[in-house]
Amino acid sequence: MYLACLYAENFRIFGAAPRPDDGADPLPRAEFGPAANVLVGENGSGKTAIIDAIRLCLQTTAGDYYRITTDDFHVNGDVQADAFTLTCAFKDLTPREHGVFLEHLTTEEDGTCALYITVRAQMIDPGRSHRTSLTTRTGRDGRGPALDGTARELLKATYLRPLRDAEAELRAGRGSRLSQILADYPAMQPQKESDFNPDRTGDQATTLVGILKRTEHHIQNNDGIRTARNDINTNYLQKFSIGADKLHGKISVAGDATLARALERLELRLFAGDKAWTKHGLGYSNALFMAAELLLLNNSELAPLLLIEEPEAHLHPQLQTRIMDLLRERAGDSSGVQPDAPVQVICTTHSPNLASATPVKDLTLVSRGATFSLAPEHTRLDRDDYAFLTRFLDVTKANLFFARGVAIVEGDAEAILLPALARAVGRSFNENGVSIVNVGSVGLFRYSHIFQREGRQIPVQVACIRDRDLVPANTSDDMRKKLRCSAEMNQQEIDEHVANLSKEDDGNVRTFVSDHWTLEYDLAAASWTLAGLMNQAVRAAGKSTWPTAEQLKTSDKQAAQEVQDWKDAGRSLSDVALDIYEPLRMDRSSKTIAAQHAARVLQNTPVDDKDLPPYLAAAFDHLCTPGA
Repeated sequence: MYLACLYAENFRIFGAAPRPDDGADPLPRAEFGPAANVLVGENGSGKTAIIDAIRLCLQTTAGDYYRITTDDFHVNGDVQADAFTLTCAFKDLTPREHGVFLEHLTTEEDGTCALYITVRAQMIDPGRSHRTSLTTRTGRDGRGPALDGTARELLKATYLRPLRDAEAELRAGRGSRLSQILADYPAMQPQKESDFNPDRTGDQATTLVGILKRTEHHIQNNDGIRTARNDINTNYLQKFSIGADKLHGKISVAGDATLARALERLELRLFAGDKAWTKHGLGYSNALFMAAELLLLNNSELAPLLLIEEPEAHLHPQLQTRIMDLLRERAGDSSGVQPDAPVQVICTTHSPNLASATPVKDLTLVSRGATFSLAPEHTRLDRDDYAFLTRFLDVTKANLFFARGVAIVEGDAEAILLPALARAVGRSFNENGVSIVNVGSVGLFRYSHIFQREGRQIPVQVACIRDRDLVPANTSDDMRKKLRCSAEMNQQEIDEHVANLSKEDDGNVRTFVSDHWTLEYDLAAASWTLAGLMNQAVRAAGKSTWPTAEQLKTSDKQAAQEVQDWKDAGRSLSDVALDIYEPLRMDRSSKTIAAQHAARVLQNTPVDDKDLPPYLAAAFDHLCTPGA
């Protein structure tokens, strides 16, 4: 069986439980697959709340205590809830699991059985954050039998917190995490018995407890230890004796000779080849700790579940990818041999590296207290889209999963210039949480489909910004390059052409098509301010090498004066824009380098909304407006 979904009401960011239109049973806050599940989204979106809700329902193998405070109760405006309810639902039980949890099961409408674990917390005294009552019961409505100790032990999850002290967890010591892990490892069970007999010839021991007893025996018979012990007893302790109570001491290994004590003396160290790393970074300590936890999960009998927050902590990008590959392998969700006991993994991440290394179908986007699974049954993506994204969704594009707005563009020039333009008109992409995704000349809508679905839309504003690719009048045949001319089309044909370019629009996804031709031409044709800016950028981009500061100053001054002369001569902006754009269109200047120079000039050029092409002003408005 596996954890299929989580229900939550009035817990932290999650308020009243969502219900279908007919008011039936509450809808789950999050749904999970039986293998690897990766929760992505910006800070404060609800990822950690999901992990902590599961921890509260199931508890953890490390026995760490979750302390409920008033901050766990949802606040709506000025009103704070005084109770919250959490429910974890397990499905796909095997016949053996049916037997183990028989009295706790709920029969579903389709005839299958599921296991529901419901936790209810009630605030007793709002003025004292720790005063809460907590009940854990089974059943969909939380009115079934209480979960007994044995059943609860079988359901415990393994949890790795985000800011974990991996080095401390792997050190020897009383109650160390490593000793807990090894104590539950099946191969350790025979080690509980002592096979040491001091009277037997050979002085041998093979079990851990036997080795510990053998060590104690030899320590007590060591000449130095025996001399010190006799000295303590004869010269001191015996002189403290009163009556028949003869005091004496014995020097031995600390603690009792049990398996637990033997394991608490062990530590896990990292080696590279034959050389021990006496001091290594936090990243490798985390990798070592995760390996130890997976050892324990590998031997769980029922529903092995790993909850891990930010597995990328302290890891460089390549090691992040290796960790994700391992987690997916243990979850039975990668190519190759399936593990005998697959582990369900639910992890949160802020890493584009991990997001890009995870199949889109295994991602769940968490945004503003709502979860949106990207599995095929929930999105507008088809099989070809998933295959495409598996190949081309790289680290730079994966930042779209952590944004409040996403600008999808068709080239490097747009990726460089649009953020600079937005910043210049007071719509900074960074300040508004907007990511820009450069998809090149293909796949524009394959990325936007990620955010489109039936029912509730993902509250992320997506703008697909693309060229109209209709050349204006008075354009030479060389500049046309087989493109249609808008002057030779009627208005209906133009409208149909534009509509075809934005036919995928739906929900928060909108396409913004250039008003005339391309980004560079439309900027030059939008206002005399931008015409001057683009002329400076194109002139500088035409240099064979990157100009010096003095050369740029001279070039910018000449280009600005040239545009002013054109304006004074009464030329139209559309004709001026053709002259400015011509070197780019004929490949005598690089669009990408021109964009770099335009971004440079923008730092000292006042630009207003009214200077922008209307389609860009509308796109910036869309991107910088909070989602629905």
